[in-house]
Amino acid sequence: MKINLREVVIAILIFVVVFAVVQISIGSYQVEMESMKPTFLPKDCIMVDKLTYRFTTPHRGQVVILWPPYETKNPFIKRVIGLPGETVQIRDGRVYIKKKGSDEFLALQEKPTMPDCGVRNLPAQTLGSGEYFVLGDNRGNSQDSTAFGPVKRGNFIGKTWLRYWPLSRFGLTPHYSCKLESPAVSTSTTSITLPAIDLASLSVSTT
Repeated sequence: MKINLREVVIAILIFVVVFAVVQISIGSYQVEMESMKPTFLPKDCIMVDKLTYRFTTPHRGQVVILWPPYETKNPFIKRVIGLPGETVQIRDGRVYIKKKGSDEFLALQEKPTMPDCGVRNLPAQTLGSGEYFVLGDNRGNSQDSTAFGPVKRGNFIGKTWLRYWPLSRFGLTPHYSCKLESPAVSTSTTSITLPAIDLASLSVSTT
């Protein structure tokens, strides 16, 4: 059978284009530790949408893969809590947010209900342009913005889309509603220093 060189070249080009598009738009990661329990567990394998944030901004409540603002071997998996221009505070285990242009702190209400942040407190912190405040769902054991501060949008790799392993937990990223309720309680800025948390306990690695 005679091989048509033109068809072979076209087939190779199509393969290269498809491969490049997949690499740009989708990533595969494995959760290593427990910072996102109970939403994601160690050894969960997830697909990440790397394309959406090229056209839209991250929303509160979305779970993202990101690089923290310091050098580390593996990216982290966290939930977006505070948006650019907002002021975030944690007091008595609860998260309070003052929206851009507002004078009132509102309490973050998440459903399903998240565990509180333990004894951790955080003085009011205003996010700059393109900065996001992120937390792990396992609030008492997460290396996140309470430790390393805001994360720039450019550090976001993408948002989680699908858990494909184990098969018993197969499905789209669970949806959490995040609302700000009013009135909020006192917004004291007293802070408490916690023992250091092992950085390695909250990273994810590529599969």
